[in-house]
Amino acid sequence: MNRDVETLLSIYEQIIEMIDLGIHAVDKQGKTIIYNRKMRNIEGMDIEDVLDKNILEVFRFDPKQPSTLLQTLQTGESIVNQQQTYFNNKGQAVTTINQTHPLRKEGNIIGAVEIAKDVTKFRKLLQEQRHRGETAHTFTHIVGHSAAMQTAIRLAKHAARSDAPVFLIGEKGTGKELFATGIHHDSGRRAKPFLAQTCLALPDEWMEATLFGDEEQDDIQPGLFEQADGGTVLLNDIDALSLPLQKKLYRFLQDKQFFRVHGRDPVQADVRLIASTSGDPIDAVQAGQLFKPLYYQLAVHCIVLPPLRERKEDILPLAAHFIRQGNERYGLNVQQLDDDVEEAFLAYDWPGNVRELETVINETLEMMDGGETITFDHLPASFRLKLTPDAPKTDFLFDTEDILPLEKYMEEVEIYYIRKALQHHGFNITKTAKALGLSRQNLQYRIRKYRIDKEWG
Repeated sequence: MNRDVETLLSIYEQIIEMIDLGIHAVDKQGKTIIYNRKMRNIEGMDIEDVLDKNILEVFRFDPKQPSTLLQTLQTGESIVNQQQTYFNNKGQAVTTINQTHPLRKEGNIIGAVEIAKDVTKFRKLLQEQRHRGETAHTFTHIVGHSAAMQTAIRLAKHAARSDAPVFLIGEKGTGKELFATGIHHDSGRRAKPFLAQTCLALPDEWMEATLFGDEEQDDIQPGLFEQADGGTVLLNDIDALSLPLQKKLYRFLQDKQFFRVHGRDPVQADVRLIASTSGDPIDAVQAGQLFKPLYYQLAVHCIVLPPLRERKEDILPLAAHFIRQGNERYGLNVQQLDDDVEEAFLAYDWPGNVRELETVINETLEMMDGGETITFDHLPASFRLKLTPDAPKTDFLFDTEDILPLEKYMEEVEIYYIRKALQHHGFNITKTAKALGLSRQNLQYRIRKYRIDKEWG
């Protein structure tokens, strides 16, 4: 019987995590007992910040808009379809539409549950894109003197002069969004919004509402295309979008109008579309992952971004660029890479491309207390291991001449071991968490905290 109960609890936990609505439940003292993945995404919080804590310790509410959870606990009455704006522990505003219900046992209130629909993301997206427009990246921000990058920049500048769709093709981390913002900034749409959205691992209903908006009775949530009217939308990993949504996108590009989810009247929007893919689009078409008419529509301007391993002459200038940025961020005065670091950088294949190089530089600078030269020993231990894969597996524990603070040293060991475990289990979160003796949520928290990237471990 105990095994059956444990199995049921495991099933309930997995279902709650999968539900695409925020779920936040508290006990009768107002302490959080359930806080699912969607709610964490909506509120921008980690489970450790909220679980087992009174919500008034974590969130801040306007007296005119008190917590609906606490109201329901006090009155025992449900509150349906009420919009609420409050602040998380970082001081960021969160806006949701809630259904809040009391939980009872034998007639007594034992807690309350809130089922929340996010309306923050639509407002936040527009605010972020307006800010992005104020600090827009232009083609002058792209570091790349190689012939391949110069060709890509030339094609992108040419594409910026028209309103036709653009297809950016390149591995992850090659700078596709930087090119997209450059095209937008050089175009006649520069004064209008630039919005970006990834198409990976998102449910169809959520994705359709995100792109085209949602309309239920009098509650209208505009999608990206409405918000970007007159501007540009970047869709990353377009081949990950479901075929029905690709077909709806194709019709929108043809007709310049679409229907919101649950909507009856067509909505018009003037948007320039930039799409990207990390793979070969022809292969995606042949595999049925990319709608062929959509591909032909996107391929008016086709720009291929080369991986970093094919433009090694750009590695050191890029490293110098990221060092200058890091100096300003961390208050350092680093001027150069040591000779052996330069040689290692040039010999390495950089599977994570420019993004991996930027991360390595940032992690290195975070650990430096001073000095003008980055030596091999300054590099993160997990990265040094990649540069010397034939070295004994425990060398990274003792191969530094500098004595780091114990807390920082133990953090490096933890990052290395989590990466090793993830690679061993093929980045299967459940298997890795079980092997490490962690919960899935605890492991995912550490992956986010240490910015462990699946693409390059």
